[in-house]
Parts: sequence; C-alpha cells; structure tokens
Amino acid sequence: MAPQGGRELTLAAVDLGASSGRVMTARVGPARLDLHEVNRFTNRPVRVAGTLYWDVLALYGGVLDGLRAAGRDVGRLDGVGIDSWAVDVGLLDADGELLGNPVHYRDARHATAVPAVHAVVPPERLYAVTGLQHLPFNTVFQLAAQRGTARLAAARTALLVPDLLAHWLTGAVGAEVTNASTTGLLDAATGEWSHELIDALGLPRGLFPPLTRPGDRLGELTADVLADTGLTGPVPVTAVGSHDTASAVVGVPAESERFAYVSCGTWSLAGVELAAPVLTEASRRAGFTNEAGVDGTVRYLRNVMGLWLLQESQRTWRAAGLPAGLTELLHAAARVPAFSAVVDCNDPRFLPPGDMPARIAALCAETGQTPPQSQAETVRCILDSLALAYRRAVRQAAQLSGQDVDVVHLVGGGARNALLCQLTADACGLPVVAGPVEAAALGNVLVQARAGGAVAGGLSELRQLLRATQEVVRYRPSSSSAAWDAAEGRLPRR
Repeated sequence: MAPQGGRELTLAAVDLGASSGRVMTARVGPARLDLHEVNRFTNRPVRVAGTLYWDVLALYGGVLDGLRAAGRDVGRLDGVGIDSWAVDVGLLDADGELLGNPVHYRDARHATAVPAVHAVVPPERLYAVTGLQHLPFNTVFQLAAQRGTARLAAARTALLVPDLLAHWLTGAVGAEVTNASTTGLLDAATGEWSHELIDALGLPRGLFPPLTRPGDRLGELTADVLADTGLTGPVPVTAVGSHDTASAVVGVPAESERFAYVSCGTWSLAGVELAAPVLTEASRRAGFTNEAGVDGTVRYLRNVMGLWLLQESQRTWRAAGLPAGLTELLHAAARVPAFSAVVDCNDPRFLPPGDMPARIAALCAETGQTPPQSQAETVRCILDSLALAYRRAVRQAAQLSGQDVDVVHLVGGGARNALLCQLTADACGLPVVAGPVEAAALGNVLVQARAGGAVAGGLSELRQLLRATQEVVRYRPSSSSAAWDAAEGRLPRR
C-alpha cells in the first residue's frame, strides 16, 4: 500500500553531482511519483594558480536556468529542495558576501593539514566523536589548511554547497545535518556541532550556522529569484537530505531492513542503514563512516572511489583521440577474462584528475600483475576492482554493525551499467536490485512531498511508493565465491 497523504504536489529537485547538475520536476501524491529532467548543466572545476576550485556561480546560474525551465514545463511549483556532494564549503564575510569560490575536494592542499589536525586531536578521538571515515579532504582538514589566510580571517559563516545555494535562493542561513555530518566537526552521538573539536582546532564557533533537519522549511524563493525565473510565489524551499547520498538512500526501494546499498556515481558509497552509529576502534580501522541520514538514521558506509576511475579514463582517451564511448567499452570489457588485473580503488593516487589508465597500469605492475594492455582490459580491471570493493564494504558493514544483509540495492548512474551490476551480484554472492537511477532526486522530492502533506509515513512507507512506481532490474549471482576470494587476496588488507 502506498503512503497516504493529501493532494498531489509539483516539486523541483536540484541534484548536483561532481560532474554535472540537474533540475528535475516531480508530481508526487499518495499513489503517484513521476520524475522528469528539465535542465542539465556541466559542473566543471577550474584550476587557477595551482588551486582547483568549483565554479559555484556557474552552478547557481544552472539552478536558476533549471527553475526557469521547470516553470515553463509545469507551471506553478509547490516547492524546491537541493542536494549535492559533501564536504566543500563557501565562506561568507560579515556582509554575507562570498569570499571566493569553494576549493574543490580533489585539491591537494587539504591533505597538508592532516598532520596538524591529528597533532591536536588524535585520529582515535576524532572518530570517537564524529564517527567519520578519515578522508584527507574532510571539511575539518579543509578549514585547518586555511588557518592563517586572509580568507579564513575574514570569514564569519561557513556554508556547505547546498546550504550556500539555498541561502542565495531564500536568504536563509543554516547547515542541513546530513551534509554537516560529513565535515568531521559534528558529534555523531548528539547530532550537534562538536564544540570540543571546534575549540580544540582554534576555529570560531560562530563560523558554523544553526543545524536544520530534512523536512524543515528553510524559507521561500526571494522576490529577485522569482523575477529571474518567472515563477509565481510563494515557492517554499525545504531542507531535504542535502547530502546526495542521504537522499539516494531514501530513494532505495527496499522491502525490509536487511539490505545493503551501493550509491554508485562518480563516488560510490556502500553500506547499511542503522539506527545508531558504530564508533568502535575496529570500525575506525576498517575505514567506515557514520553519516546522518533522514529520519534520524545513520548511513554506515565506506566511500569507494567509484566511477571516477572510468570517467577519468574516458577523458584521457578522448584527449588522446581514442574512441571512448561507454557502450562500446563495456561490450569489449565483457569479453575480457575476469580478474586479469585488479587494483585497490581507494589508492590515494587515483584521487586527483589525470591519466587514470597510466596510474592503473603502474599500480598493477607494482603489485606483480600484468598491466592492462588495451582499453577493454583497463575497463574490466576497473569494474572487477569496483565489485571487489563493494563486496568488501558490504561484508564488513554487516560484520561490524551486526546488521544482516539479504540483498544489495545499487542505485544511481551505475545502475545502468549491467556488467557492473552483475559483477556486484557475483562478488557479494547476493541478489542485486539495480535502480532507480535517479535515486537522489527521488529521495529529495519524497522528503519535500512528506513535508508538504502530499504523502505520509516513515521511510518504509516512502519506499513502498518507490516500489509501486519505479522500475528496477534484478541480478542473481552467477559465479562461485572462490574466484572472488582469490582476487581479493591480491589486494592490500584494510
């Protein structure tokens, strides 16, 4: 049975990924969930004087273009919600002006602050408070890397990317908790800013705005935004799971609590949904993170480098004048023998932009494997390696959390990759349910619709509506675990 609610609402989801952004419109009611893309735009980082930045003004322009297109497409909007990637912040001065473009998480400067932070707050204490997987670009390290700069000295407010865009749309200032939980400055047990960590690192408490929760009404589109987009007000802006993975997990059409998920895009996030964080030393050493989810849940997961490896390989091949169409590459990769070579997807050498095939070949040689000799072999190496990474993450998440897993839900862009989905089923030894592709946008509009009274209930009821309205593809394991055990044995232990 679908969740009961009131009238149907027409909503816009702003969904920003690391390589592109889109604005989608949805019609949502007790028995209806239709989603339609009205604008897609490139999210292209820009390197200036050795620093990699996000072009956040171009992103905001794409959002306005999308809202304008939404108005032309559906007429009046009943609401807007924004989700994006995590960790990166825009700093505002005392007048509320942006102090330059946010620095990209792939910029190398962030890692330089890791030793200084750990000298003040040891890694074990950081994890005990925040439950956050160590990543060298977590916001805590980004801010520490800017200590002593004029920019940080002038900053009065730090806004994560979706909060910054919501601020420009409405004037509201806040930090939505699912994204705030990725900063390394939120207390995982209380769900509030950790003044212990903020004070220890010499950061001003006032830099961090009040927290908001999914479903909170942030404000309404300003008169300037209404005039620019041609929309008729009032148009409320609602806090959703502003970390795109938080929205994507809402968009998992699970039938029971015994599921794992892989949110597969430029990054992959693999884990389970829990009621409470896991803050053990074993969890820290295994590289698991506890991030806030919608309705007080915990996204217990590991970050995996994801389709970035494939996307950067394609970019490298195109730049060299080689064919790089995804369909053709996947067909060729399917004919390559399994496990010809595998790599640790989370090797830090894969993080920056660059010649990914050359890096993969070098790592294979270092580990005594024959490097891929063709584009098809490189693609197969990437997909086998991703499936192994998902296998390890799902199994360890279940073991460390005590949450049994009967099925893996693979959502996001990777759900279109049939070879990756089948390999994931084979690697995990579990059925894989692939889809929906637009899980983040669907989770975004479901939270908005519930806040607006169009649907009712908890996550279970929202997922019933997903199952009733969205198409998925099911994959069954088709190979034994022995070959996967042997392939995993080639990788470093984590």
